[in-house]
Amino acid sequence: MVITEIFKSIQGESTRAGLPCIFVRLTGCNLRCTWCDSAYAFHGGKKMTIEEVVARVEELAGRKAGSAERGAGDATQRCASLAGPGQTAGGPRKTSAMPLVELTGGEPLLQEEIYPLAERLLAAGYTVMIETSGERFIGRLPKEVIKIVDVKCPDSGEPDTFDTKNLAELTENDEVKFVLSTRRDYEFAREFARQHGLERRVRQVLFSPVFEDPEGKWPGLEPRLLAEWILADGLPVRLGLQLHKFIWDPATKGV
Repeated sequence: MVITEIFKSIQGESTRAGLPCIFVRLTGCNLRCTWCDSAYAFHGGKKMTIEEVVARVEELAGRKAGSAERGAGDATQRCASLAGPGQTAGGPRKTSAMPLVELTGGEPLLQEEIYPLAERLLAAGYTVMIETSGERFIGRLPKEVIKIVDVKCPDSGEPDTFDTKNLAELTENDEVKFVLSTRRDYEFAREFARQHGLERRVRQVLFSPVFEDPEGKWPGLEPRLLAEWILADGLPVRLGLQLHKFIWDPATKGV
């Protein structure tokens, strides 16, 4: 695999915002959104085996080396993220100081190794999330992976890239996210969500305003304005702010 960075931080987005999380950022993306804040992941990166990635995750999680390998053959661990607290379908869940892992990018689904990596992490007892642009088919991922699926809005520069086959693959554990930079984006997201009944398909629909680029490359959308639009229309969506950009400088990497 080609990896840009692996680090631990606070989950900044999704309904799990605020939780400690280990991030595995894969290198490469086939889209070029106008407001992309991780363009440094388009190129470069470091070649790593799946075993090396898992070992680094284990290290950051404070778990003993090799525990992932011991858990890889235990199929019951794949149900860990869907079972109740401290439980799996087959017995007690493995514990970890930092059990949440997010696979992100770039676009993580561009690399074939993402599928066995997700399986390995699930087998080791982690709750696994993936953030994807929605342009790639998500149906090959293990069902236990929590999918945060973007739908690109008109002013992203990448409209009409969403693979509509993904709608049938979404579950009540997944989330759909719209990143909004204008009123036009908002109206598009509002109608898309209504047309496809997203609130009935997934755990949460997220409307996230673009954060202004620190170098002035693109403007942001004022969160207060987006909140007022949501309230005026009575939408069953969650306003999502990038929490990490309020904690650290918005240009900081590895957080």
